[in-house]
Formats: sequence, structure tokens, C-alpha cells
Amino acid sequence: MKHKIQSATLLFLLATLCAPAFALHSYVAPRRTHRVRRAHLRRLRWNPVFRPSRESLLLQNQEIDRMDLPRIQDDAELEQLKASEDLVPIVAGPTLRFDPRLDPDRRYCRPWTREFLDDLGAAYYKRFHTSIQVNSAVRTVKVQKKLRRHNRNAAPAEGEIASSHLAGVTVDIQRRGLSREQIKWVQDYMRPLKEQGLIEPEEERRQWVFHVMVSGRYTDWRESMMLAGEQPIPQTSETAELPLQ
Repeated sequence: MKHKIQSATLLFLLATLCAPAFALHSYVAPRRTHRVRRAHLRRLRWNPVFRPSRESLLLQNQEIDRMDLPRIQDDAELEQLKASEDLVPIVAGPTLRFDPRLDPDRRYCRPWTREFLDDLGAAYYKRFHTSIQVNSAVRTVKVQKKLRRHNRNAAPAEGEIASSHLAGVTVDIQRRGLSREQIKWVQDYMRPLKEQGLIEPEEERRQWVFHVMVSGRYTDWRESMMLAGEQPIPQTSETAELPLQ
């Protein structure tokens, strides 16, 4: 009898010790599964047409060199380019808005980049009755170096793959919050312009923006379209259906 009591006591103690382990296991497994599922969904959502690459950065810098544009070093140089109207203000309106965090002193770009924004904004507004958002435009080398300290994914401030924002030819357009239809529309709009070498776009993953470098050739293409009596809208299956106003 005494032996049976001892055995029962031992079994009870063993079950008590094992219970927390079983409980912990049953609690942790669903959390891990949830994390895996969320990571899988993020991979599905980010499926860019314009994938960022070293080759794209090289192309952007080669175009800047072809146009013989300086990389803007500091605020003094930035103000000189504004005064000479080599950099022009980006104007907000019904078709375009800014991320409120963007410093008003940085809401500038090259004239042909503003033309691209005006055209994209107008076409997007006709299709979706809402505006595009500009998150970033011109930067200086000094600002880019500071950005690099806090964001390792930011492009360098110098060298052959330096950020094209430093020449004032590039804007970042908000991608986060757009529907699949809206993202596809922007991709379809940009694709023929990229194929003609008029823009070099990237879809950044961490910032969720369309990073778009605009070539100085855009102005000539735009003027040729308007002389032909056409709107400066790339002809795709989506945009071809847009009414001219």
C-alpha cells in the first residue's frame, strides 16, 4: 500500500512539472505561425515592376552626368539654384499634395521633373479623382549624409551610385495606402516612359514610394506630344481610355 502511495505521489509531481512546459508550447506555436503568415503576406504585397538595383542607380547617375548637372552640396548652393530658377517650386493643388513632414525648402526640383509630376498628377486625378503625394524631392549632399546615419538603406551621398535626389531630378511619390488598381495604374503609366529612357523609376520597399528620376529629354517628348495635338500621357491599355479634357 505504501509503495502505491509513493508511486502515485511521484506521478503527480511529474505531471505538475511537465504541465508548464506543455502549456508554454501550446501558447508559443500560434504566435510563431502568425509571424510567418504576416511575413508571407508582406512578400506577396511587395511585388514591384521596377525593382531597386545597383544597375538602376548607375543609370540614374549616368543620366545626371550626361546632363552635366551638379550634385548640390549645401543650402547655400541650393538657394543659388532656386534664385537662378534652375530649380523650380513644386506647386500643390487638386492633383498633387505633399507629405507634411517634407521641409518647404526641399519642395523644389528641375523644370522637367515638375512637368512630369504635373502630367502624372493630372492623369491620375482624371482616373481616380484624388491627388498623388510627393514625399521627397531635392536634397543636398549634407542632408543625404545625415540621412545615411539613420537609414542604412539610403543611397550614398557620393560616388557612382549616389542618390539622384542630389541633382534635383528625382521625386519620391507615395505608394503606401494605394489600392492594387492604383499601383498597377501608376506602373502602367511609367512603363512606356522608362522604355523610352525618359524616366528611371524604382519601387522602394522600406519607404513604400515610387522613386522616379526624370531625364531632361522629358521636355522634348512632352513638347512633341503637344505639337501633335495630344496630351502628354503615355499610351497604354489603361491610359488610352482616358478622355481628353
